[in-house]
Amino acid sequence: MLRQTLKTEAMKQLVDTCFRKYPNGLVTNVQKGSVPSQYQSLARYGAKYVVSPPIAVRRIDRYDGERVTYHYRSHRTERVEHETVDVDTFMGRMVQHTMPKGFKRIRYYGVQATKTFAKVKVVIQAALAKVEGVIKGAVKIIARLTYRQRYAQSTGRDPLRCPHCRGELGVWRIWHPTYGVIYDEGEVIKRGTYASTAQRAGP
Repeated sequence: MLRQTLKTEAMKQLVDTCFRKYPNGLVTNVQKGSVPSQYQSLARYGAKYVVSPPIAVRRIDRYDGERVTYHYRSHRTERVEHETVDVDTFMGRMVQHTMPKGFKRIRYYGVQATKTFAKVKVVIQAALAKVEGVIKGAVKIIARLTYRQRYAQSTGRDPLRCPHCRGELGVWRIWHPTYGVIYDEGEVIKRGTYASTAQRAGP
């Protein structure tokens, strides 16, 4: 069928090579039912056994000859993200999933391996059952402490007391090296949060 559909010398040589390499034929999992009459359906079905692409075709939203737009679920935001990159960048991201000859890709290793996990699962569950009460008690204790108390407990110093004059400090802005400013007292004042709270409090 392939030789009749693609009447090229390359296809003829490929089919001849397959017959020589696999004299007993190929074994595949074919669903019961009538064979599709269209050879395109057979080609798509057979392609799944030839190669497993790193990205499904349905995730490629658009291709204009120069740029590729595709979507994926972000582990960071837990949302479906869309990205448009040039063809070279897209191909580079796909090729890095191709393993060199002789290499095997392992998804789960060590304790997470399927066979290993089945053996240690009972032991892990027993250990968790023993420490569950201790952990719950610790969580309750930590929950009763304020941020100021927890910080002082872990570092030995009060985060809201000036190390020079020992005067009381107030939180004005919190800055994180990754997320930037995560709290700004000035913005809270601009939004009128305190004013609206005072109005609701009444006389």
